[in-house]
Amino acid sequence: MKIVGFESKDGLHIGVVEGDAVVDVQVVDVNVPADLGLVLARNGGDLKPLADLAKRAPDSARRPLKGLKYALPVASSGKIVCLGLNYLEHAKEGPQRDNIPKVPTIFMRCRTSLAAHESPIIRPRVSETLDYEAELALIIGKRVKHLTVANAYSCIAGYACFNEGSIREFQRRTSQWDMGKNFDRTGGFGPWMVTVDELPAGAKGLKIESRLNGKVMQSDNTANMMFPVAETLADITQGITLEPGDLVVMGTPAGVGHARKPPVWMKAGDTIEIEIEGIGILRNPIEDEK
Repeated sequence: MKIVGFESKDGLHIGVVEGDAVVDVQVVDVNVPADLGLVLARNGGDLKPLADLAKRAPDSARRPLKGLKYALPVASSGKIVCLGLNYLEHAKEGPQRDNIPKVPTIFMRCRTSLAAHESPIIRPRVSETLDYEAELALIIGKRVKHLTVANAYSCIAGYACFNEGSIREFQRRTSQWDMGKNFDRTGGFGPWMVTVDELPAGAKGLKIESRLNGKVMQSDNTANMMFPVAETLADITQGITLEPGDLVVMGTPAGVGHARKPPVWMKAGDTIEIEIEGIGILRNPIEDEK
């Protein structure tokens, strides 16, 4: 099942994608929250009630995907936990090439750094060093702590595409990456969430790719993560409680812009696409900050 957030004339809605149409869940039941995180929290991570609503939806609840104004798949994630240096060849192409991590490298993003599918990613006035990063995002379905590798998958509601856009100049200013990772609307998230039953366990073995203006920049497979999904969730939840609607973003393959000679930065007029097998294509135009 694909669950999508979108903007309607009366505010945010969520829907279930069926072919080239979407079932507007709020038309079926006005009491369903318009934030997927709240839906997950209300139902303990169980999305069957949402599927049941879609099955009994009247024709009036269906609208075409074409022309939809997409919103973030989760409207207000409490935490966005990100991994750096999770593909070996990417670790080798950066400043950590002689210090390959032995444990997950964790940092955080905030919601204001994100842009929905087909909305512009913004290159800020202060720097031209806007880079792309194709990544897999996990959407957490229920509150968990102290997960083990054996039970880690139980907390995942679904998966989405993520463009972990970075302002490299600011990322490199200090040993802490967060400033360069959190400029407003520099990261893409979408186009929707695909539920776990649609994909292999841990989303392992999926092709992941980025394309800038149609040219392939990164191409790899999620099987090549140094710290796979289960191990990463077990590590994070030693100390951090994950809650419904939180995101865990799983790192990027080699081929990023800063490692190219000369560097390739995203600029106004460009289009960046992130595609993950079985999930879909996240597409964002690039605009300059006004």
